[in-house]
Amino acid sequence: MTDSSGPDHPTRDAGFGIYIHWPFCASKCPYCDFNSHVRHAPVDEGRFLAAFRTEIAHVAARVPGRTVSSIFLGGGTPSLMQPSTVAGLLEAIDDAWGAAPDIEVTLEANPTSVEAGRFRGYRAAGVNRVSLGVQAMDDISLKALGRLHTAAEAMSAVQTAAAHFERYSFDLIYARPNQSASAWRAELKEAIARAAEHLSLYQLTIEPGTPFFGLHAAGKLVPPDNDMARALYDVTQEVCDAEGLPSYEISNHARPGAQSRHNLLYWRYGEYAGIGPGAHGRLVTEEGRMGTVTERAPEAWLAQVERNGHGIIETEALSCADQGDEFLMMGLRLKEGVDPDRYAMLKGRPIDAARVEALIGDGLVTRLDGGRIAATPRGAPVLNAVVAELAA
Repeated sequence: MTDSSGPDHPTRDAGFGIYIHWPFCASKCPYCDFNSHVRHAPVDEGRFLAAFRTEIAHVAARVPGRTVSSIFLGGGTPSLMQPSTVAGLLEAIDDAWGAAPDIEVTLEANPTSVEAGRFRGYRAAGVNRVSLGVQAMDDISLKALGRLHTAAEAMSAVQTAAAHFERYSFDLIYARPNQSASAWRAELKEAIARAAEHLSLYQLTIEPGTPFFGLHAAGKLVPPDNDMARALYDVTQEVCDAEGLPSYEISNHARPGAQSRHNLLYWRYGEYAGIGPGAHGRLVTEEGRMGTVTERAPEAWLAQVERNGHGIIETEALSCADQGDEFLMMGLRLKEGVDPDRYAMLKGRPIDAARVEALIGDGLVTRLDGGRIAATPRGAPVLNAVVAELAA
């Protein structure tokens, strides 16, 4: 089978990935605005698996001939799934497209749902990388973040992951209320000692519609001010660089060669199918690059798939301007930056050289070997403004 995106598509070599969204959680964290849902009755995994299979087949019929380079099972809490459900999802993807020999298959897990037997089952199903939602290394912070696990349970989960997977990562949230730079430095060093190859380090943001947003509006939750948040960001970069896990993207740090290939696919503006409730995709069809969005509500998505063969509620043809802007927004998050020639192919015009020079003069971007353009450490925290200037 041939790849209908064509060998000359500007980002074809970034790969083709599959994102599977499992929308269920044991509880809803107060800072989370992801599409996650708590169900007190058991979820009918067999029925959902059948719907996932149906939607996978629908997308594969639209973009045939791909080889899947990475799969990411996110959520929600995918580690609440039975290993047999995960196996069924991976089999359906392989049947629809075929997997690369070195495919990366990542599953997100919460420490409270980590069991050695279940992890053995995931490994047997084909998962070869796990990402754990640790979020903090002490019990007081974990309670404040609404997490159900303790620090000891989190570290036990990391040990279990390390016993079953050569590749594993975990997440931490910083810029928490009352967090000092010295405390974060110590926490980060402890995390790096346990993380082995990869850490995702996210600055706490107060998202509309979350319980934290209401507490913040009422003055009951006060995150660090901009100066302290920047100081904590600087500590993050300094410690990770010194410990051999430099950033390869604004929030992600890895030892050389240990970067998440699926995440790199997003940031390099590759092609990916979004499967499941509330999933987004970027597909290259004969009509051009398309953005897809599925129904968010799990039961409504399930009913739509069973009725129509898919849960997609929005398909948008992306203009050249849209593609160029998205390419910049995603690619400038990476330490490797972007190739201006690829931008010109997507956008239909080159980046304004005078704007690049002005941003270089302001210390916000730099030119790398080969002519690539990258955000500087000074530019990374104000990336939206940098992108807006370059895209104008």
